[in-house]
Amino acid sequence: MLKDVAIITLAIGSEMDVVAVRQRAKRIAALVGFDLQDQTRLATAISEIARNAYEYAGGGRVVFTLDTGDKDGRQALMAILSDHGPGIADLDAVLSGEYHSQTGMGIGLSGARRLVDHFAIETGKAGTTVTIGKKLPRHKPRLGSPELRSISASLTQEQVLDPLSVLADQNRELIQGLEEVKARQDELAQLNQELEDTNRGVVALYGELDTKAEQLREASEAKSRFLSNVSHEFRTPVNSILALTQLLLDRVDGELTAEQERQVTFIRRSAESLSELANDLLDLAKVEAGKVDIRPSRFEVSDLVAALRGVLKPLLKSQTVALNFVDVDKAIPPFSSDEAKIAQILRNLVSNALKFTQAGEVTVSVSYRAASDHIVFEVADTGIGIEPEHLEHIFEEFAQIDNPLQKANKGTGLGLPLSRRLAELLGGSLIVSSEVGAGSVFTLSLPRLVGRDQGRALQSMPELLATGRDMAGGIHVLSIDDDEAFRYVLKQVLTAAPDFGDNLTFLEASEGAEGLRMAFSGQQIDVILLDLQMAGLDGYATLQAISASAVLQHIPVVVLTSLREEEIERDRLQHAHAILSKERASLESLDILLKGLVQQNWVTH
Repeated sequence: MLKDVAIITLAIGSEMDVVAVRQRAKRIAALVGFDLQDQTRLATAISEIARNAYEYAGGGRVVFTLDTGDKDGRQALMAILSDHGPGIADLDAVLSGEYHSQTGMGIGLSGARRLVDHFAIETGKAGTTVTIGKKLPRHKPRLGSPELRSISASLTQEQVLDPLSVLADQNRELIQGLEEVKARQDELAQLNQELEDTNRGVVALYGELDTKAEQLREASEAKSRFLSNVSHEFRTPVNSILALTQLLLDRVDGELTAEQERQVTFIRRSAESLSELANDLLDLAKVEAGKVDIRPSRFEVSDLVAALRGVLKPLLKSQTVALNFVDVDKAIPPFSSDEAKIAQILRNLVSNALKFTQAGEVTVSVSYRAASDHIVFEVADTGIGIEPEHLEHIFEEFAQIDNPLQKANKGTGLGLPLSRRLAELLGGSLIVSSEVGAGSVFTLSLPRLVGRDQGRALQSMPELLATGRDMAGGIHVLSIDDDEAFRYVLKQVLTAAPDFGDNLTFLEASEGAEGLRMAFSGQQIDVILLDLQMAGLDGYATLQAISASAVLQHIPVVVLTSLREEEIERDRLQHAHAILSKERASLESLDILLKGLVQQNWVTH
């Protein structure tokens, strides 16, 4: 195996010798397989070291050898340049490029080091030895003894060119180098142009994405407005249907046959489903639009669970399914959150669990996690379960999972999506785990503290009024409502009230301005039943006009509205004596309301 085989040795004793070293270095590099660019690099580095040896040490010599290779077996052309000068005093400064000599820039050594693969230097008072080398190209075959003997013989026979010829070669190399630099510059300019074009395309793409995002935002807002408006318009006739069917079921106008009662019950159930759909759509629209207000209040978890137990027990329709509420730990601290929204979420979860559990039980439990200060509700069932790939799909709007119980349990497909969004709105989360055939567990985790109380719920009749002594005499009621069907329901309900009968006079106005004209006409009016959503002069403005009038401000005003609690502008209803939901405007509640107003001397006659 070859080991540091010498190719040729050259003496450095004059400027011509420095020229010869450069020429021989370039020629050797060509013979061992370097391309023109690497030939120039190597020759430049070696000639620069040779020039230093002549200039600072008065001369020296250079030995060209072939190293057999490093770990990867690649051979390297080496040049060992030595002199007997005084050595280099500031070697570190010279190699770092910081040294400036009196005869030059002091960058010969540092520049040469950057042109080669291997560079080593030893210096002292006895002289300096510099070893530089460059690895042969990978694609070149290894050189053996015959090839090296041929290279040495060729070099011995060749004559050293005169300085002018060497200068001409250097000029050609320089011109070629300049052409290569220009070609690289042209290539770089083209690449920069392509990058600029790409950047403009990216900027245009971002602009298009921003436009699309804005269009999607506007479409989402339009969808939310559409759902909100449709839901509001939808609820008005649905409430009328519910009220009319209740009127029939209460036998206000006479008895029903068994078949008629069945038909009316079917109508009412359909209307209730439509009402549920409208409410869920409105809730979703409000959550998406960011218009749902959090109304936190302080309450005990045990009170919430007790109320849910009473409300949800009637949902049981099968004796094969039990609805269990685990006793609440008394150590759980009070909740400060939106009780109504939490109850809405839990109603949805329990209702779903009962729908898809044919046998077994549905269990509601509560726990407290002190580390995160969260209260966790779990609704577990022994129902049909949910396949893993559908666990997130059920939280999508209108999602329906095919299963044997789906057709028998119609729903809006909005309960679970709405529940999750409400949970997130309250700062919590809603997740599910399930096993097909074994049941599901829905986990609602909510922060215990959301904020202080920001509002109060719609007043219920037991909280608003209490029954007392019997009432004698008649009463004049003015209904201001743009829904003719609901005015008809009110009239039928009130004229059939046992405490009034024929002594009640029912007056009607289809909008706010008409109602004010009737109120100012001088005829007797004891109570005003006022709707809020009306074209023209709405209920808020009508109430303001009534409260501002010395003639009318003594008349009690009862607001009857399809709006829900979070939609009502309560600060504009301070002069209303009561606020009732149209869905709860039953014969009994209105009868109690009017009796209570008379008993509290709000109505005189």
